[in-house]
Amino acid sequence: MKAMILAAGKGTRVQPLTYELPKPMIPILGKPVMEYLVEHLVKFGIRDIMVNVSYLHHKIEEYFGEGQRFGAQIGYSFEGFMDENGEVMPKPIGSAGGMKKIQEFGNFFDETTLVICGDALIDLDIKSALFEHRRKGAMVSIITKEVEREKAADYGMVVMDEQGRVQSFQEKPKPEEAKSLFASTGIYIMEPEVLKLIPPDTEFDIGSQLFPLLVEKGMPFYAQKRFFNWIDIGNIRDYWAVSQSVLQGELAHMTMPGTQIREGLWVGLNTRIDWEGTTIEGPVYIGSGTHIEAGATIIGPTWIGHGSQICAGAHVERSVLFEYTRVSPGSKMNELVVHRNYSVTREGKMQHISESETEAWRDARDRRGSSRTAIKQAKAVAVA
Repeated sequence: MKAMILAAGKGTRVQPLTYELPKPMIPILGKPVMEYLVEHLVKFGIRDIMVNVSYLHHKIEEYFGEGQRFGAQIGYSFEGFMDENGEVMPKPIGSAGGMKKIQEFGNFFDETTLVICGDALIDLDIKSALFEHRRKGAMVSIITKEVEREKAADYGMVVMDEQGRVQSFQEKPKPEEAKSLFASTGIYIMEPEVLKLIPPDTEFDIGSQLFPLLVEKGMPFYAQKRFFNWIDIGNIRDYWAVSQSVLQGELAHMTMPGTQIREGLWVGLNTRIDWEGTTIEGPVYIGSGTHIEAGATIIGPTWIGHGSQICAGAHVERSVLFEYTRVSPGSKMNELVVHRNYSVTREGKMQHISESETEAWRDARDRRGSSRTAIKQAKAVAVA
C-alpha cells in the first residue's frame, strides 16, 4: 500500500500561522502536523509517500527531505510555475488534479493508495480500514466519523445506504437540514482505476468533483464509519482547541517533549525559571532557552516556545506562544495564540502588534529598551 499526503493548500483559515508556514508544517507539541502523519503511515508499513506541494513548498521539502530519517521514502510534486521575473508562483491544481499530474508523470498510483489531508491528527487503524475496503470490493472508500448535529455546518457530510454505499454529499449543511451525521475526514482509500476518471491538465477536486462523478456513474464507492481520534485543524479556533487537548494528554500517542520537573510542568534544555513569587499551574511546557522572571504567572494548558521571555508580573493563561515571544511586565495573555507579530483569540480575532496599545508582547530577540513600535509612537508624540 502507498500513500499520498495532500499539502498544496495555502491555509488561509489558519492565518496568521500560515503567513510563513505551509499548513502541514504548523507545529503541535513542537512538531509539524505532517510529521505525525508520516510516523503513523510508517507504523502501518506504508513507506512510499508522495506529497503534492505548492505554497511555501520548500519548507516542507527541506524539513522532510527524502524521508530517510522517518523510515520512509518521500517524493514531491510541485504545483506552480516560475514567472518572467524568476519568481516561483504557487498554483494548486486541485486535490484530484494533483493526483492526475503525479500519475501521468511517473505512474505512482499502481496499487491501493491511502490519500490523506496533511492538516489533521489521526490514530486511524489503517489495517482495519483497508480490510473493509477490500472486503466490499470498493474502488474508493471514504473514511467518515460521526459528529454532533450542531457541528454539521463545519464539515462535508456523507449520505450512505445501509451497506455503506455513498449516495450523495452535503457540503456544510445547516444542522437541521443535515441528512447524515457522518463527516468526511479527508482520508480516502483508492484503487488505481479511479485515476482514469480525472481529466488531464485540469483543475479538479476530489470532494466536489471526483466523488459526485463516482456516484453518478454508479461506481463501487463506499463510506466507512470509523471510531478514531480525528482532530482537524480547519481554522485558528481549531488550532487553539487542538493545542489545549494535546497539552492535557487527551491523545495517548502524543507525548510532551522535554523533561518533567514538577507535576504538570515540562521544560526544554537550559530553561531559566526564577521561582520567587512565580506561579505555574500545569499542564505547561516551557521551551529551551526561555526565561520566566520572578513574579510571573502561567496557567495551563499553555505552550511557551523556545527562546521566549515571560517578564515579571506577566500573566499567561491557556495560551500558545510561538518561539521568541516576550510577554511584557504586567501584561495579561488569556486564551491566545501568539505568532510573531500577531495574536489571535480563541474566537479567531486577530491583532497586529502595532495595534496593541500596551505593547503586551514583542520579539524576545529585540534587546532594545523599547520596540520599533514604541519608538515610533514616542517620536510621533514629540513631533505633535
